[in-house]
Amino acid sequence: MNKLLVVTGGSRGIGRAIAEKFASQGFDVVTCGRKQGDLDHLADSLRQINPDCKVYTQQSDLSKREEVTAFVDFVKGLDRDVEVLVNNTGVFLPGQILGEDEGIMELTMQTNLYSAYHIVRGLVPRMVEKKAGYVFNICSTASIQSYINGGSYCISKHAMLGMNKGLREELKEHDVKVTAVLPGPTLTSSWDGVDLPPERFIKPEDVAETVFATYSLSPYTVVEELLIRPQLGDL
Repeated sequence: MNKLLVVTGGSRGIGRAIAEKFASQGFDVVTCGRKQGDLDHLADSLRQINPDCKVYTQQSDLSKREEVTAFVDFVKGLDRDVEVLVNNTGVFLPGQILGEDEGIMELTMQTNLYSAYHIVRGLVPRMVEKKAGYVFNICSTASIQSYINGGSYCISKHAMLGMNKGLREELKEHDVKVTAVLPGPTLTSSWDGVDLPPERFIKPEDVAETVFATYSLSPYTVVEELLIRPQLGDL
């Protein structure tokens, strides 16, 4: 039986690139997204990459607690061991702490942090029981360097890195690996309409390649943080 990848927000951007990379290496894939059409398109793409890849999708808005629970239950219902969990779902709404609209903080934290927290609590105990598994948390360079117009996003990503560090300490004795991935500006739909050349961005495929290479290290080694930036530096 193929190993199983669970990646949240897998229908676009970094999540999609990670799903495609792992599918190409013989993994089955579980993912979620807000739009069923995007998920269907992803499933078709993964089966073209690897006809033996089993793809399980669930339409979910992980800014909503009940839909996070439903996704966890969906994964558990497969009754399969999760080899790799990638907490990728995120939202970026530019603004400043003193000026952003009421409710932006709550929405951002629910999407970027709380969803990952509850998915970890739902799926990782089985990894602990089996003494095997890998958790990647998609953070950001905003996890270590705040910037104007980063507002709630920077706060959420700092918190995500903090969660990753705590989880790493908790799980090391259980042989479950934990890695924070901190990409800089990456060429995804979040940057649609920005008048900048592609070479100013990281390619999502490069993030996926780096994640898979990190996963592929021996059982005795873990990369705790992956800091990835465009060659020309952050924007």
